[in-house]
Amino acid sequence: MRNLQSLLREILQLTTNIENNFPELYRKLNENPITITSKSSPKIDKKILQDYLESLKKLLRDQLEEHRMK
Repeated sequence: MRNLQSLLREILQLTTNIENNFPELYRKLNENPITITSKSSPKIDKKILQDYLESLKKLLRDQLEEHRMK
């Protein structure tokens, strides 16, 4: 499994890509890429970051697929 720094780097790269190239999808995220959760003192571990990264990837895949169908 990747380390936290690697996961955070990939999340940042992916959200930056979405923000720059898919603004309509970025607006749907309804979040600031720096702030993953709004809870005070959240417990964020590798599993949570990995799940978040996978959810971002899925959103992007779905968006790309939707545009291919048009």
